[in-house]
Amino acid sequence: MPRDQKILSINELEQMLNRGRSQLNKLQRKRSRLQDQLNDLDREIKKKLGSGDGSAAAGGRTRAKNSISLADAIARVLDGGKPASVAEIVESVRSLGYRSNSPNFRAIANQTLIKDKRFVSAGRGLYQLKK
Repeated sequence: MPRDQKILSINELEQMLNRGRSQLNKLQRKRSRLQDQLNDLDREIKKKLGSGDGSAAAGGRTRAKNSISLADAIARVLDGGKPASVAEIVESVRSLGYRSNSPNFRAIANQTLIKDKRFVSAGRGLYQLKK
């Protein structure tokens, strides 16, 4: 054993352990209080964002659930054979009950009209089902 090390008694070791346990308990209580405050803030943020059950991980947003895809909803709207503008299509799709949380839903619908082979352009900004 090196000469510069101090030999501690069992009583001194127990005192050190007790101080450590006491400090640990204080930190755990502080952590618990802070966690409660964070949980309160999370609930308040979710209320402000208006997210229904608050189950989303990022920012309190939840993805809208739909029974059919956007492309299928657009196909139903255009089933009459008459060309429609993107704005009309978006309005009709939403009136069918299709939900989206996207702030730019019109752009998403426009991309779907361009990419899906079921739809063709019937003029500038007008689309119809492929014949």
